[in-house]
Amino acid sequence: MKNKDLLLIIDMQNVYTPGQDWACWRIRQAVASIRRLLDSGVFEDVIFTRFLASDAPAGVWKEYNRVNEAVNQDPWKNEMMPEFVPYLERYPLFTKSVYSSFAIPEVQKAARLADRVVITGVVSECCVLSTVLAGVDLGIPLLYLEDAVSGLSAESDRAVLDILSGLAPLHLQILRCDDYLFSNP
Repeated sequence: MKNKDLLLIIDMQNVYTPGQDWACWRIRQAVASIRRLLDSGVFEDVIFTRFLASDAPAGVWKEYNRVNEAVNQDPWKNEMMPEFVPYLERYPLFTKSVYSSFAIPEVQKAARLADRVVITGVVSECCVLSTVLAGVDLGIPLLYLEDAVSGLSAESDRAVLDILSGLAPLHLQILRCDDYLFSNP
């Protein structure tokens, strides 16, 4: 019997592309891996998320908005990467103003209906890690596809994998896209 997995694609926005403020070191690999997953036909359920700064931030988010004002006010940097725009005609895009995608009620609802949530996107040490930890706390079965995520640097990606390996295999599995697709023909 085929798994009913939810593909969660976190924050694939222009600001993370090469030459931008928050460029992720292997964003192109993450894009290619995510597109392979989308085009594989394996997923019925897919959700995209994006981060947009809150208009009414609380606590430390006020300082975050001040420090990142130029990014927050640039519409192009906050748009989804052009590679994913065609998929947004088919799959929903939800907005959050905190790191965890599980702060979005629709994501929590879809995750509870899925067998597992497949984690992809950026930034591994920020929104992705926060989403994974929130998912663990919610008791959601998770798969972290290490070649479908990117952090700001190779060092941060290694640090995230070190943290997540301590949660595996009980709370999550860490796989590569090829391994996932091979096990879900």
